[in-house]
Amino acid sequence: MNFQEILAQYWRPAFFAFGLSGLLTTIAIQIFPQFGLIDRPLLYGLKRKPIPYYGGIAIFLAFIVSVLIFVPISRQLVGLLVGALMIAAIGFWDDSKRISPLLRIGFHFLAALILVWSGIGILSVNIPFLGIIDMSAPLVGAIFTIFWVMAIVNTMNFVDGVSGLTSGIGFISGLTLFILSIHPGLHVDPQSQIGVATIALIVAMISLAFLIFDFPRPAILMGDTGSTLLGFVIATLAIFSGGKVATAFLVLGIPILDMIWVVLRRLWSGQKFWKGDLKHLHHRLLDLGLSERMVILIYLGVTAFFGFTSVVLVDSRQKLFMIIALGLMMLLLAVALVFGGRRRMD
Repeated sequence: MNFQEILAQYWRPAFFAFGLSGLLTTIAIQIFPQFGLIDRPLLYGLKRKPIPYYGGIAIFLAFIVSVLIFVPISRQLVGLLVGALMIAAIGFWDDSKRISPLLRIGFHFLAALILVWSGIGILSVNIPFLGIIDMSAPLVGAIFTIFWVMAIVNTMNFVDGVSGLTSGIGFISGLTLFILSIHPGLHVDPQSQIGVATIALIVAMISLAFLIFDFPRPAILMGDTGSTLLGFVIATLAIFSGGKVATAFLVLGIPILDMIWVVLRRLWSGQKFWKGDLKHLHHRLLDLGLSERMVILIYLGVTAFFGFTSVVLVDSRQKLFMIIALGLMMLLLAVALVFGGRRRMD
């Protein structure tokens, strides 16, 4: 596809998703406070006025409507939409009542299981120096797919601690997966990727529209409803879009490694790994004196860099080296934060 063909194919869903997301978010900002759908900043020690919460409802509606209009119905699409509905519903419930983490994870498992039932799954993994590992056996592929989806869903939820992070990462991730889906030479049948590319572009445009209201000063918060929904869709699209797991791992590298670090730290200290705290990477950076705007720009800048890298580096070995480099960077940053925190305490 040349640029004109890409523009002709995808400009309608892009503009529609962006416009609908912006419209619904604007409406939510106006009417949600009238129904008490606002956050409670004092519970988290924040000194600001309450702002509209549950912005993920606007994201969910914009996503569902856009996909139903521009993507042909198939069994796999039904699985994606039903799973997305379940993820958004449990996210809304959690935003409202703060349900048990185990119950929330259980629903995430069921949503991932619906994907597998609909025919969506990881059939192989290309591991550098080892070659392609066949995972077409039903049980093996299903387990790996469910684990992958649940991990990315919770990764996006973990990063939703500073306004603008989740929507910004959603935009970059969706755009990266869109480019990979239309990338020449990555797919035996490029026509089969049109639906995937359309959904990825819809995710990018919906996230971008929300980001306008979310950064630099938030006018609305998406909550778990939006963050987990974006994670679910991105995880699913990564299965289809050329680079698969390696690509998503690069784009979401900082949030993924932050989640791994936080979980291991909680287990090491005897805490429940699912119990939230204010010791994520973005919280640590804020504690060092960085502004929220600077933290967001750092996150999104690194995410954009690795998103660009994942598009340029098609070879799996090159992506592995970049993942290793990202891991080393995060390790050095973790050491710096630990020693920096000790010096501040002294």
